[in-house]
Amino acid sequence: MRVRRCKVLYLESREEVTFDLDDLLAGGTGARRVRSWIALAPHLGAEHVVDALAREVIGGLSPEQWSEPADLPDEWQPKLKELIDRGLVLADQAGPDDPFRARDEALRRSHWHPLSALAHGLTRWNGVDAVEAMQSTGTETADKLRDVLGPPPPERAIRDDLVSKVALQRSALNGFDDLLRRRATCRNFDRSRALPLASLTQVLERVFAAQAVVSVTPDTVFLKKNCPSGGGLHPVDAFVVVRDVTGLDPGIYYYDPIEHALGRLPDPAMPLEKLMCEAVAGQTWFADAHVLAIMAPRYARNFWKYRQHAKAYRAVLLEAGHLSQTLYLSATEAGLAAYVTCAINETCLDEALGLDPMNEGVLAVCGFGWRGGTMDTMELDPLGTVWQP
Repeated sequence: MRVRRCKVLYLESREEVTFDLDDLLAGGTGARRVRSWIALAPHLGAEHVVDALAREVIGGLSPEQWSEPADLPDEWQPKLKELIDRGLVLADQAGPDDPFRARDEALRRSHWHPLSALAHGLTRWNGVDAVEAMQSTGTETADKLRDVLGPPPPERAIRDDLVSKVALQRSALNGFDDLLRRRATCRNFDRSRALPLASLTQVLERVFAAQAVVSVTPDTVFLKKNCPSGGGLHPVDAFVVVRDVTGLDPGIYYYDPIEHALGRLPDPAMPLEKLMCEAVAGQTWFADAHVLAIMAPRYARNFWKYRQHAKAYRAVLLEAGHLSQTLYLSATEAGLAAYVTCAINETCLDEALGLDPMNEGVLAVCGFGWRGGTMDTMELDPLGTVWQP
């Protein structure tokens, strides 16, 4: 058996401060400070506390070259097995079914910039209830946020270095302005009626469909879509969770942007309604949508051109933003309501969709359908274009 360090690994020095009554009574500050070193590796998706010997072993192993354990210092031997069991050190005889080795190999193949890989791997949620978190901290509303956190930063930048200011004339409003003004995040869906298949079809075609196909060579193909994409690569795939659409069975579908077709995926392990609520981290008002449109980038498509590029991941995030805004406007124009959220549990969705999070994975969830007749959950509509005063 030979060993090497995992591909991407960062160490963070962290300090945790807790209240210590004994220290306070003894004349101290009452603050107990515990410092520790945290190993951060994107292929693990979790933090690991490491001691001094573990840091020495990790720092002494190559991430590329395999080493014979017998050639390593004697004092490292007891720590090697522990680090292998935790996935920070990898063994060449672990086999392809070893989850740590498989994820590390996937990371090596996908040309991630290491800092982007770290952010991607360690900000994914699993089993998080965002609503419960807001309730437990007393931050459910803007007023409560202000009470708990104090005032936010100013609503606009305040510059004291301006040489002059030019007042701009307001333009006359037209139909596009009306569409923009009616674009508002929906938290109240009407579950009493199904969404027509034609409405679903129209939204998907406008947002995710290829409007043209450009074949440079048989194996080098680019798509033209209605949203910009870094390098014209369009790595973001769309998966559709259908709850209530006329003529479509409830379930999970992959949207083919070239054929403009929906392909049914196997049913998830958990009931569809539960999956939808788990997907949006307990935000029941979002889980109520007739359709969820899940945006899941194939990072290898983007990183094929932008290898280890510091801006590649950011380009994918920007693309998801473009897509979600186009979905908002397409749904609004069709008389529907929509939302987008990144407060999601990526892990359960990746499992349901059969995605490998080191090469692909869920980034955000949109939803759309008929807006409800009453505002049971608060929505922001300051222009009064959705909910009339």
